Amino acid sequence: MEQEPRTLAAAMAENARTAFPGETPEYQVARQRLLQEEIEFRRHMTRLVEQRQALPDGPIIFKDYRFNTSKEAGVSLLGLFGDKTTLVTYFWMFGPQRERPCPMCTNWLGAVNGNGADIAQRVSLKIIGRSPVVRQLAFAKQRGWSNLDFVQTANDDYANDLGLIDEKGGESPALVVFKRDGDQVRLFWSSEMTSDMADVGQDPRDAPDIASLWSILDLTPEGRGSDWYPKLSY
Repeated sequence: MEQEPRTLAAAMAENARTAFPGETPEYQVARQRLLQEEIEFRRHMTRLVEQRQALPDGPIIFKDYRFNTSKEAGVSLLGLFGDKTTLVTYFWMFGPQRERPCPMCTNWLGAVNGNGADIAQRVSLKIIGRSPVVRQLAFAKQRGWSNLDFVQTANDDYANDLGLIDEKGGESPALVVFKRDGDQVRLFWSSEMTSDMADVGQDPRDAPDIASLWSILDLTPEGRGSDWYPKLSY
């Protein structure tokens, strides 16, 4: 069955109506042009999602990575799935050498915590750190997080294999999605936009940006700025 031809974004944008009176002709034209781009951007994001979901099978994870949970030590990667077929993992920068965790990781996890119970209905979500689980949970309690499941890497193999620890012991974050394939685990997708892929004048970022903080600031006249980052406290 052939798909119906898609309405041109420009034609759709012509139906835009600013809610408040008094817009100038210049604003109306500029807003319609922007709306056209927003429609095209939405369509491009949808294509990205479809392309990601259509990825062929990724590599099988043969290495026996082990993790410590709040209830059990030495859990396998497959064991982190629980009863789900998909495992979403976020490695956050809270290693034993850090007095406090990374503010950027903290900001993102705070937003994810609000959706944690909803996410858990569809996939297994694990927050992975190098610090003991009790230390991670203690910080989570300070922040009022109750919907995130923290685990500790039993050693540094996982972090090292992902290239997350530098020569000085500093850490980088990592978002990795795995899928269950029978009694094996396959990589589905991982963020591969490294810092050297950043455009001139921009901080390294993923596309789409997974942090709601930046998405909201991007809606404002001032934008996200170039010299401001979230803090652990204000």
